[in-house]
Amino acid sequence: MTRVLVIGCGAIGSLFAAAAAQADGVEVWAYDAWPEHVEAINRDGLRLTGAGEAHVRLHATTDAAAIPPCDLGIVATKAMHTQGAVASCAGALADAAVCSVQNGVGNEEDVAPHVPRVIRGTTFPAGHVISPGLIGWDTRGDTHIGPFEPKPARTDEVERLAAILSEGGMPTTALADARPPQWTKVIFNAASNAIGGLTGLAHGWICEYEPTRELARQVMAEGRAVAAAMGIELERDPDELFDHGGKVAYDHKPSLLQDVLARRPTEIDALNGGISRFGRENGVPTPLNDALTALVKGLERSWHKSPTA
Repeated sequence: MTRVLVIGCGAIGSLFAAAAAQADGVEVWAYDAWPEHVEAINRDGLRLTGAGEAHVRLHATTDAAAIPPCDLGIVATKAMHTQGAVASCAGALADAAVCSVQNGVGNEEDVAPHVPRVIRGTTFPAGHVISPGLIGWDTRGDTHIGPFEPKPARTDEVERLAAILSEGGMPTTALADARPPQWTKVIFNAASNAIGGLTGLAHGWICEYEPTRELARQVMAEGRAVAAAMGIELERDPDELFDHGGKVAYDHKPSLLQDVLARRPTEIDALNGGISRFGRENGVPTPLNDALTALVKGLERSWHKSPTA
């Protein structure tokens, strides 16, 4: 039996938890800070509806100390919660390979200090929480995983995790180098999320309005330049991917927009902020990504400041 721990059982984490729970010979644990969600999962099971339907049983808890030793971990928290959540679960992951499937770049660096081996991952499925224990599966997509170079998982661990997820309905490819798909997605996301969060526009609306589509094009061009400076050959053209997303997920609200609407902290530091950070490290200017990061941070600040403060 393989025991898998999913850290952060929100929309994306629930998709991965459900996939792992549907694979043979796998026991799934989920760690999440939302007690009502955890209670609903333990009482009624975890349910997915929309692009796919599933109803699975797994172990969910808000108490990291209750989690038994696990073979594999999947981190699906918001980027700003990575270090605290993984540190809490470190006891259960003492001999595990742990994979980040989070938005943005830099998450693996936050996972690595707390676990022995790390897997770099990126995923394109999207979803949203409907109610405790019930997840809306908005769009399907592929997942790519590979060893995180500074602290790599073994090849057999990467391949085992890919096989488990694929068997459970989440197509996952094991790669020797997962940076190309990861950077393809972060470049795409940096445009859709930041622009969506600041304008309130769903993805398809951004695509059909030429001023926002042109801004997205220029934001992605900066990201491509940073990736090129790092020697990363992108998996596909982010511009083509952006337009494809506008067709297949026309009304989808990017996750950062969902956070803005709920007045929650956003992942801007791992998205546009991540591109800016790697740009500085590699001598590539990123003025648009810098500006979008500052604007989103300013928006977040406005929620906690009075007009006269």
